[in-house]
Amino acid sequence: MAVKYKAAGDISLLIEFENEISEKVNAKVRNLYLAIEKNCLVGVEEVIPTYRSLLINYNPLEVKGTTLIEKLKDIESRLEEMDIPKQKVVEIPTLYGGEFGPDLQFVADYNKMSAENVIKIHSQGKYLIYMLGFTPGFPYLGGMSERIATPRLNNPRIRITAGSVGIAGTQTGIYPIESPGGWRLIGRTPIKLFNPDRHPYFLLQSGDYLQFTAINETEYNLINEQVDKNQFQVNTTLL
Repeated sequence: MAVKYKAAGDISLLIEFENEISEKVNAKVRNLYLAIEKNCLVGVEEVIPTYRSLLINYNPLEVKGTTLIEKLKDIESRLEEMDIPKQKVVEIPTLYGGEFGPDLQFVADYNKMSAENVIKIHSQGKYLIYMLGFTPGFPYLGGMSERIATPRLNNPRIRITAGSVGIAGTQTGIYPIESPGGWRLIGRTPIKLFNPDRHPYFLLQSGDYLQFTAINETEYNLINEQVDKNQFQVNTTLL
């Protein structure tokens, strides 16, 4: 399927890839996103990657939409020649269960297994970060095992603590900031996914991978102190 370039209002372009959600399609989105960022096109103000498309916000006083499309198509045609950074795996230390994950036992009971097995299954996979959104830095992750899939709460919680790790259906994710939510909470990370005083603001980037690492309460408290002092370095590895 050919890549489609569409006007999305007076100041935006939408670039659509194939009409499916898959790691293969999302890799195309990531590569073009990074290539556009690298080329610093005149007039481009923001590039927003999603599951299978890119939204380009631009300044029409600096570049015409038709001119911008030509430049974007040129970049797309040269992607294989460009040096695109390899994908990273970002480790997210997570304390499972107890007051940090009040729904862990429900998830275990629903799937007829022990809480320990839920933790083992949840922390052994690598999750593709398809996109960020909903709240600042919220990662939409793919790849959770259906063995621990669990329905959302019937009545969402009004307030969920930042860093809470949840499950909804076959999805898992992390609440970057305090917010309402209806996902089953199984743990919490002391890592800040969104920090307006940090550059870049977001810890995670779409197209990379995330892996949860189980920690105990002592480790959680230690990391939390280091995070508050800006002394904690998140572990990352290249694929």
